Amino acid sequence: MTTYPRRDFLKHTALATGAALAPRWIRAATEAQPLPRHADSCILLWMGGAMGQTESFDPKRYTPFTPGMAPKDLLCTFPQIDTNVDGIKFCEGVENLAQLMDRGSLVRSYVARDYDAFGENLQHIPYQYKGHTGYTTPSNVPAPFLGAWISKALGPLNPDLPAYIEIGRSEKTHNVFLSLAAFQSSGCLGVEHGSLLIPLAERAGEIVKSLLPVGRFDNRQATFRKLAAASPAAQAGAGGESLLASMESAYRLMRSPSVEAFELAQEPKEVLEQYDTGPFGRGCLLARRLVENKARFVEVHVDFENAKGWDTHTDGHNGQAAMKKLIDRPVATLIRDLEARGLLDRTLVILATEFGRCSLGRGGNSWTKLEKENQYGVHGHFAGAASILMWGGGIQKGIVVGKTADEFPCQSVERPVSISDLHATIYNRLGIAPDFHVEIEHRPFHVTKDGLGKPIAEMIS
Repeated sequence: MTTYPRRDFLKHTALATGAALAPRWIRAATEAQPLPRHADSCILLWMGGAMGQTESFDPKRYTPFTPGMAPKDLLCTFPQIDTNVDGIKFCEGVENLAQLMDRGSLVRSYVARDYDAFGENLQHIPYQYKGHTGYTTPSNVPAPFLGAWISKALGPLNPDLPAYIEIGRSEKTHNVFLSLAAFQSSGCLGVEHGSLLIPLAERAGEIVKSLLPVGRFDNRQATFRKLAAASPAAQAGAGGESLLASMESAYRLMRSPSVEAFELAQEPKEVLEQYDTGPFGRGCLLARRLVENKARFVEVHVDFENAKGWDTHTDGHNGQAAMKKLIDRPVATLIRDLEARGLLDRTLVILATEFGRCSLGRGGNSWTKLEKENQYGVHGHFAGAASILMWGGGIQKGIVVGKTADEFPCQSVERPVSISDLHATIYNRLGIAPDFHVEIEHRPFHVTKDGLGKPIAEMIS
């Protein structure tokens, strides 16, 4: 068996992050008004690259390809299909998810920014950062990701599993993210709240089992404690304590029976086949296994790479069709599996993306006519609307929030939903108030911007 490099594991779990010792992130007491908790665990399914909303969950007028057609006449390249809720339609290609509309809610009016839906700087990485943190790209204070805030507020559900686990974000993507200063999942909260990163679900067991032997780990941990105790930086701030806590979390995982949750090979062949549409599908299966073992927060990525996957700048129709095939069956299987195991009611599942798409716009093309079939599709970035789905965790069932226009560019026209309100809804189901915060250099830093996020009332009432 090929071993996973230990150095890589330490890097991915952030155990070797020297920045954690920096004393400037001194965290004062955290304040919060606890809310009723409707979910114990959360799974975020991240559609990196900008999923086309009018090609998936918000169908518009279907227009087959005709040479010479104007881009603005093109709203949707797929026929509509029925869901199992009267009056709610999806696009062709998500037939399995269409039969689960009665288990969840759909937001059609997510607005990535409330100005200039087509304009400059509508780029993937800053808006993936915003989608995960609720804040624009970092300056002095790196914002924690959703999973890090949940780790800080609630801690692990299973003390032997990290509170925050990421699946499917490759090292290539990791390096792209790091092109932004301090684009780290734990942000200002310290390395103990960062993610355990599993780049490939099928290698998860190998990754966590290829750590140092326990005896050698003990020796290294003891050595680090001695160094930390002698370090002025460690004595001055919480960074050293955070790094030690992260090491201890890895130590508990190494010794725990919960490590078997990472072994996909233990699943029956027919279950593996049901999920296995590729790395993302296998990630969904791993997420289910982890939640069965009481993981607190798990994120599964459609790994982002420019002009690939959901980022359809050419041949958009075929590209979006391929991506729907990639996600439809495994996500639906995940929801049904959680339900069958009695876990869905206490597990919040979210399918989200950074912004939407349309036939023209930032990152699109300047075609005045569509002459070739590879010009047929949603090729432009669009901040004016995107679709988000949620299931389980006390979310209302069978409802649609918001509405978009039926003419180009299909902008949100009713009940626009901001990132702060979307995050407030997620936190609300987990019992975390939108004004939960830590103090950084004597200033509050909130889970939603300025603590003002408002849960989407229709989804939680």
